[in-house]
Amino acid sequence: MIYRIILGIRHFLFDKGWKKSYRADVPTVCVGNVSVGGTGKTPHTEMILRLLLHSDEWAYSDIAVLSRGYKRKSKGFQKVGRDGTALQFGDEPLQIAKKFPSVTVAVDKDRVEGCRFLAHPEQLRTDKKAKGCLDKDIPAADIIVLDDAFQHRRLKADVNVVLVDYNRPVQKDRLLPWGKLRDLPSRLRAADILIVTKCPTYLDEWEKGKWAKQLGLQDYSPATGKGTTRKGKTQTLLFTTIGYEPMLPVFPEESDSRFMYAQRLILFSGIAKDTPLRAFLSDTYKEVKRFNFPDHHKYSNGDIQKVVRAIRAFPTACVATTEKDAQRVVDTKKVPETLRQRLFQVPIEVNFLSPAEQEIFETTLLDLLRGFRSEP
Repeated sequence: MIYRIILGIRHFLFDKGWKKSYRADVPTVCVGNVSVGGTGKTPHTEMILRLLLHSDEWAYSDIAVLSRGYKRKSKGFQKVGRDGTALQFGDEPLQIAKKFPSVTVAVDKDRVEGCRFLAHPEQLRTDKKAKGCLDKDIPAADIIVLDDAFQHRRLKADVNVVLVDYNRPVQKDRLLPWGKLRDLPSRLRAADILIVTKCPTYLDEWEKGKWAKQLGLQDYSPATGKGTTRKGKTQTLLFTTIGYEPMLPVFPEESDSRFMYAQRLILFSGIAKDTPLRAFLSDTYKEVKRFNFPDHHKYSNGDIQKVVRAIRAFPTACVATTEKDAQRVVDTKKVPETLRQRLFQVPIEVNFLSPAEQEIFETTLLDLLRGFRSEP
């Protein structure tokens, strides 16, 4: 109750303008949620980057991503280098930087400050707050995608894409510490696009309508994805499912691709929920050992040795982990050759339930951004 009251007062002050919100000098797209972890913010951020990079309007622009850099050791604003470490920048920003070399990826706990430096990088050389920034040579961003910034009310994003986990409906969840909610469910009304993630590959119109009703949308049409809140705001409600791509070696120079064709699998991960990943891998492999670490877990030599002991018990087995776990494993000082040879990462992707929903999302997002784009 105390947490709920504090959140309510905080949002009331921002809504009334008594606490100041700031807009960035370039268009911003926020990808966020109202719960703790597990909704798929990073894969959806990557999906938005692909959309922008392939669009006629933004393909030749300077695109940037701004993240907090959860559990990083560096301070203040930092540009994420592809040859950096998860310890420096966080596992997810490093993953994005490696997959999108043409995109500037940066981390900053202060999202207002981070957007200012991305939009005006010349200030990095004069502002005292950027004193610790290691790489100040970045292009001025034309658009910024904010990974996990919905709860940061000081920054007012131009477009809010808010995610809800299909397996953990917000309406049936509770605030921390008794549940997974870190913000009030009523904050969903601030979304421009709502996406229910981790869905089955098919939902009928009745179930989509049921979700719309639970999320407070009236006059919802699955054909258009549009509905309205009680206050008359138009929102778009869409549905995505998790997919996986073929495995890739974590240590390409030392990898032995023959292990990919093994029948047995050792799996380890530090993610909120590994059930979809295990289901995907079970089509090809028989899981013989599994290690489930906390989300964003920093791997120690002891953790690595646990996996090595499993390899000794199953010497022909392949070893798999997630993309973001792979970033942290590479940071570990002592990864034996026997693990390097057979360790593979499983890239994740998100897909809309139909091509029509994909088209609705693309059209809606680009139309919303068009209203905020600066004139040349």
